[in-house]
Order: sequence, then C-alpha cells, then structure tokens
Amino acid sequence: MMIENEVELKENERIDDLQRNGYKIIQNVKKFCFGMDAVLLSGFAVVRQGETVLDIGTGTGIIPILLEAKTKGRHFTGIEIQEESAEMAYRSVILNKLEDKIDIITGDINNAGDFFEPLSFDVITTNPPYMIGKHGLTGDNEHKAIARHEIKATLDDIVREGSRLLKEKGRFYMVHRPFRMVEIFATLTKYKLEPKRIKMVHPFIDKEPNMILIEAFKGGNSRLKVEKPLIVYKEPGIYMDEIYDIYGY
Repeated sequence: MMIENEVELKENERIDDLQRNGYKIIQNVKKFCFGMDAVLLSGFAVVRQGETVLDIGTGTGIIPILLEAKTKGRHFTGIEIQEESAEMAYRSVILNKLEDKIDIITGDINNAGDFFEPLSFDVITTNPPYMIGKHGLTGDNEHKAIARHEIKATLDDIVREGSRLLKEKGRFYMVHRPFRMVEIFATLTKYKLEPKRIKMVHPFIDKEPNMILIEAFKGGNSRLKVEKPLIVYKEPGIYMDEIYDIYGY
C-alpha cells in the first residue's frame, strides 16, 4: 500500500496520465484496465454546455473523467456494479479534485430506479460488455469476465434503463462490436432510441471494422448518417493522426 497525492494506492495499482487537463486515473494491472474503445467513445459523444451525463458501466471512471476534460457538461455520473472498480473510480475523482463535477455510484443498472429519477439526464454513454452470456469465456478473472460478458447486465437491460433515464430528445452513445449491429439497432428502436449517427472503427485501412460508435436520439425521427470510418493504425505501433488527436497527444 502506498499514498500518492493524498490518494491511497493498493496492491497492483498504478496511476496513468490521461494527457488531458493534467488528469490521471488509477488502474489495477491485474484486473480490468480501460481500452481504446472507451477513449474513442469519449471523442465521439457530444456533450453541450450545461448538460448532465450518465455513464452506464463506468468501470474505473475513464469516460466521465475524459468527458469532463473535453466538454462543458455541467455534471457527470458513473454507475458501476463492481464495488472494487467503483471504489477505484471514486479515488480517481478525488485524485483529480473533481468531486463537485463527477459522482460515482456503486449499483446495478437494473436497479437504476433506486438511484435516479426517470428523465434525469441529457446524455447517456456506455461501453457495455460485448459478449453474450458466457460465449467465448475463458480463464479470465471475475472482474474481467463481468466487464466483457453479459453476466450482470444484457444489452437489453442497458438500453431499456438508458432510455428510461434519458430526457426526451436526449442523446445515447454506445461503443460496441459490428457483429451485433442488427441486434443493437433493433434494441435501440424497441426502446424509442433512434440511431442517428454511426462510425465504423478499423484497426488498419485494409482490415474489416472491429468497433462501431453509435449515437441515438430519444424520440428522434428515422434518419441515419454513416460517418467516414476511423482508421486506428497507419502501420503497426503507429497511430493515425486522428487517433493521436482523440487521445490528446
């Protein structure tokens, strides 16, 4: 155990620099660290001045912290079912002195009514588990398994509760995998969230996409814009300029 900047670090934890506003984040190298998908979602989501944001399945709090750095939103909340991750996220909030801008809630999105009133947020973001149930589950530890697989919350759970908590004409942002795109669109429209903008993410220019970024409006009309794709790598180990811009390097 050690103390850094008056915030306790536990075994296997480290502090990473987010390259934004001097902000940092605590991560546990033995558990689940945030990935590029969360960073790309923070660059895709639109948060306007004075808006309130909820991040569903916030993990260690990466998306609320990055959105606070990148936007003029008024307040940000993250909800996370894994107590250890939520506690780590809260320590990162303290580390960055953002207690007045970011709340971290430990709880199950299926019990969101215990924490939030309906129609509470202007924007909702989520980087949900990508895999259905235990499909493809290997020897990952429990923390990684819950983050990657729909063990505690399904796509339907997240979209349903997200729609219930989102204000009319509010915006819902998700990063997911293209192989579930048809199911994602069907689930969004089932809960009155109309897909309005999508962007495919390709690892290399000649490879098929491995991520999709989606924006949906609550109660929006049917009109979808497909944005130009985002290419991650110019060559192995070298990002495209747009990726460096999103990261803030």
